Amino acid sequence: MTSVTPAHGVTRVLLTGFEPFGGEDVNPSWQAVSLVAAGPPPGIQVTAARLSCVFGTALEELDAAVERTDPDLVLCVGQAGGRTGISVERVAINVDDARIPDNAGRRPIDRPVVPGGPAAYFAALPVKACVAAVRAAGIPASVSQTAGTFVCNHVFYGLAHLIATRRPGLRGGFVHVPYAPEQVVDRAEPSLPVDAAAHALRAIITTAVTTREDLRVAEGATH
Repeated sequence: MTSVTPAHGVTRVLLTGFEPFGGEDVNPSWQAVSLVAAGPPPGIQVTAARLSCVFGTALEELDAAVERTDPDLVLCVGQAGGRTGISVERVAINVDDARIPDNAGRRPIDRPVVPGGPAAYFAALPVKACVAAVRAAGIPASVSQTAGTFVCNHVFYGLAHLIATRRPGLRGGFVHVPYAPEQVVDRAEPSLPVDAAAHALRAIITTAVTTREDLRVAEGATH
C-alpha cells in the first residue's frame, strides 16, 4: 500500500448518488452518500452531489460538480436492486440501452454515451483492494463486470471519459449498492441497511485514497 498525498495537502473526494427512479420513493445510493458526507473518513474532505436519473442531464450535473469541487477522487454510487452486496464496478461501456425510461421519459436504445469514444474504460480505482476492504469491514462485496446499460453506466462512462480526456490526474469509479430494507418490505429481494452501505463507502474511499497498486487476486466471473 502506497500513501498518496495531494499537492494541496487535503484529499478532496466527490461522492455522487442518484435521485429515486423506477417508481421507488428513495434511492439508497443518495442516502448512503449523504451519510458519508456528514461523517467522512478521518483526514478526507467529502462533498456529496445528487444526480438526476436522466440521460445527459446526469453527466452535465457530474461535470458541474467536478468543476465546483476540484476533487482528487470521484466515487459515483448507484442503486442495483437484486444484488446481494456492494459491487465495485470494473468497466464502463460506451452504450446506452434503456430497458425502462429514465425520469424524463427518455429511453435511448443502442446509442453511444460519447459518440466516437472508446468502446470501454476501466475504473481508475484499485477495485479488488476496495472489495477486500469492504469485506474486512464485515460487509458482503464483489467486483462487478457490468454496470448495466442504464443511467449508472452512462455516468460511469462519462466520468471515465472526463478523466481520460480532460482531467488525467483525477481518479474515480463507480459503486453499486443494494436496495435499502424499506424498499423490499413487501417483496423477497436482498437488501442492505443504508448505514452499512455508508460504512462500505468509507472503506472504499480510504482504500482508493491510500492505494495505487491493486491486489492480484481472483475476482473474475464465469458468466
